[in-house]
Amino acid sequence: MQPSDEIKSKLDIVDVIREYIPLRPAGMNFRANCPFHNEKSPSFMVSPEKQIWHCFGCGKGGDVLSFVMEMEGLSFIETLRALAPRAGVVLKKTDSKIESKRNRLLDILEISAEFYHEALLRHPEAGSAREYLKGRGLKNETLEDWKIGYSFDSWDRLFLFLKKRGYEENEIFMAGMAVRKEKGGGFYDRFRGRIMFPIKNINGNVVGFSARVSPEKEKTEVMGKYINSPATLVYDKSKILFGLYKAKMEIKKKNLVIITEGQMDVITSHQAGFLNTIASSGTALTEEQVKLVKRYTMNIALAFDSDAAGEMAAERGAGEAMAAGMNISVIEVPLGKDPDECIKKDPEEWTRAVAEAKPIMQYFFDQTFSRLNPEKIDEKREAARKLIGSISRLGNRIEEDFWLRKLGQKIDVPENILRETLAKIRETQKSREEKRSFSGNTERRTGQPGEKAGVLAGRKPRQTREELLSDIFLALLLRFPSHLPHAVASVSLDCLAQNSKPIYSNLIFYYNNIGKELIFEADPENLSKVFYEDFKCWILDRDGDETGGDLDFLSLLGERDCYHLGTEEAGKEILRISIELKKNYLAGRLKEIEKLISAAEASPDDFAGKENEMASLLKEFRELVDEKRGMDG
Repeated sequence: MQPSDEIKSKLDIVDVIREYIPLRPAGMNFRANCPFHNEKSPSFMVSPEKQIWHCFGCGKGGDVLSFVMEMEGLSFIETLRALAPRAGVVLKKTDSKIESKRNRLLDILEISAEFYHEALLRHPEAGSAREYLKGRGLKNETLEDWKIGYSFDSWDRLFLFLKKRGYEENEIFMAGMAVRKEKGGGFYDRFRGRIMFPIKNINGNVVGFSARVSPEKEKTEVMGKYINSPATLVYDKSKILFGLYKAKMEIKKKNLVIITEGQMDVITSHQAGFLNTIASSGTALTEEQVKLVKRYTMNIALAFDSDAAGEMAAERGAGEAMAAGMNISVIEVPLGKDPDECIKKDPEEWTRAVAEAKPIMQYFFDQTFSRLNPEKIDEKREAARKLIGSISRLGNRIEEDFWLRKLGQKIDVPENILRETLAKIRETQKSREEKRSFSGNTERRTGQPGEKAGVLAGRKPRQTREELLSDIFLALLLRFPSHLPHAVASVSLDCLAQNSKPIYSNLIFYYNNIGKELIFEADPENLSKVFYEDFKCWILDRDGDETGGDLDFLSLLGERDCYHLGTEEAGKEILRISIELKKNYLAGRLKEIEKLISAAEASPDDFAGKENEMASLLKEFRELVDEKRGMDG
């Protein structure tokens, strides 16, 4: 046992916190006014059963160590030294190293990357892949530098190779390199007949792969042009930025990061000397990714494709960075459809485009008024709605004032009216946070007349119905894990709000690989506690204290708001929320597809050569409409 764990096991969190603030009983838990922010009604909760605390007002929380650290302003080591005598623990140095499961998975992934790389360089089967990469302008040194590889068109070639190296079948599966057969047991290779791009974390360890279909199979491949590694113990795409491990020092040196959509954009950029380039891999920037970037610079230049889809990506990708107060600009690709094409045609033109990148709000203004005429009242209203929404996401009041004035001048509307509109948008967001209740009766749930659902805010305030629903959905699953089998089978990761996806992704992986036996074998009366403790140990080993804090928040949320529910009632509530989450997702996805289809119809040149993608979108649109109709009817 680590000294920190031993100290926590020998101290009662209630006794320790009582020395600092008065605690009042609240069912099986304790309440108090939070010592870390001013509040009139108590939102600070302590769970003696789980030995954790959380404030539903300011979002802080943790264990007995984190509480003392926060109250006393001590470092972790100082806190251990302060509490060790009280717990009767003697602190001593240790240098023992135990090989963890995480290291085994990292070894598997590193060996797989070398296996794929050797196949690309030397095997006859990879000939077309080599020609394709050569045609894309990649030099041999670049292939070596990025360890680009090729996966054989075989069901088990890598799997058998790894087994011969001494790795167990389940380890290969947990590394994301194999897929479990649906019938008959056993596994087969996840990646077959594809060009392999290793994905590395900030420390340069291979944690996953992005796999592009071989050129000769593009027209017949049913899995899609690109497939990626699944979430594993070592890979969470929301915490990875492609190429950051190579680019971080150059980013710091230039005080600027260029973020593109795809891996080829990054590789081509680095080959041409633009070493401060990384990729979001086609997704919106997450809070975790923004935190990574902020270690090295506050300046972001987005360089997405020069079409309607790229414009949407820029708008979608900037949200978290804007909220974090980052300085964001947009590079308008001057030649070709993406940075890769532009750099190949004229690197100097790309240098100029980077230097002339527009501030993101200027980009939003230009794009909006290229389509909308402020002289027409309907279009003026639409422009104001769109741009005030973007302004509301800015994390800097000086920028906010500047762009509000500029918008007022552009549409000839007094600035005070725009400010009123902005205030209404924020009031609506606040109202959602405070007034939403998941069963229509907050008082019945909390037992606290007048207590608002706004205290559901965790580390980051939840502002939308989707975020609130996602939180209570996860809280219910943690409190009633017997309902996990149905939930995991019926609710996909895409249905949950962005800030809830990391926990749910981990929960799905844990349940499928570890938790099934625990759920069926544990004593039903102790299942909730046993499941939570085991899952928390697993997730802390993987993600550290930050995710553990979110887990504590969800656990206390379930105790506070769902204490009155039995297992059967909880199942009905989980089903109701599941349906609403899926409906929200279907509606949102249909709107995205409609927007892309409309953009294609309005600007067919932008979508030239993307007929297969549009056909897939139309097919998906019809399927989603049918699914939504089935749920509604």
